[in-house]
Amino acid sequence: MTVPKFTALKGTGQKISMVTAYDYPFARLVDEAGVEGVLVGDSMSMVVQGHENTLPVTLDEMIYHAEMVGRAVNHALVVVDMPFPSYHLGKFKAIENAGRILKETRCQAVKLEGGVEQAETIAALVSAGIPVMAHCGLRPQNVHQLGGYRVQRDEQALMSDACAAAEAGAFAMVLECIPRGIAAKITGMLSIPTIGIGAGADCDGQVLVLHDILGMASDYAPRFVKAYANLNKTVVDAVRGFRDEVRGGDFPAAEHTFE
Repeated sequence: MTVPKFTALKGTGQKISMVTAYDYPFARLVDEAGVEGVLVGDSMSMVVQGHENTLPVTLDEMIYHAEMVGRAVNHALVVVDMPFPSYHLGKFKAIENAGRILKETRCQAVKLEGGVEQAETIAALVSAGIPVMAHCGLRPQNVHQLGGYRVQRDEQALMSDACAAAEAGAFAMVLECIPRGIAAKITGMLSIPTIGIGAGADCDGQVLVLHDILGMASDYAPRFVKAYANLNKTVVDAVRGFRDEVRGGDFPAAEHTFE
């Protein structure tokens, strides 16, 4: 999958599937499953590092994990989140930071949050040959400014952000936590694919966090999440079985022992 092929999926009738990945083993499995896109998300800050939001993860940490993912994926388009505040320090610094991501990770594109206020940065990155996926609606990096993780309902602002990001040259756009009707309007208005997360079924595609799909999330799961497995229970049961066999002297058995 390339950036032009990804964008060309718009209007073909084929919905686009994206899943996050943060390391080599899971990225290899996600790619084998046949998704069109793999996102190395700054959600890593929460689901891998255990922070309460996406703000603590650093550029170096994103590059470290994205390099693992880049080595594992052979088919899907790999997009890497630019963490806060790596693209807020001026367009030249944004180009430098995004350039590092592409040079050091084997990935094909970056993603950044924002619309109108980030249009100049998106345009600068694109002019430097760096493909950009935009992200409008709920912007987790602005969680303090927004007052929490809330559905974004200002239709005029959402439409303006989407138009600005697309006109600046974004090749696709994530729409997060916005009403389905507004997401449908944006999707119909834009010539680039929209990838929804909590934005309804009318988007051109959907993205979810891998750990949510696998049932490895914490006790709280957003409304838009669907778990397709329960690895929390599978992992706990497996480790508990190992513990019990060690305590009972059943492991290692003869077949696990060298003579």
